[in-house]
Amino acid sequence: MPSKYGPTRSDLMFRFWFSLAGLAMLTGALIFRGMPQRPAGWEAIGLAAIFFGGTFAWTVWKLMRRDHS
Repeated sequence: MPSKYGPTRSDLMFRFWFSLAGLAMLTGALIFRGMPQRPAGWEAIGLAAIFFGGTFAWTVWKLMRRDHS
């Protein structure tokens, strides 16, 4: 059953494209700059991957279930 108070389909589509663009930029940065050599670089890459990857997965899940208002 769709949520009455959840995000709309257009909100989910924005989150989908935003997170996809973030993952693409993260991948581009890794290709262009190479793998990080220091712990701070790994932390930045890890946090960005968790944020954009989690948002992408959650949004795809909501869109597939048609769980939007």
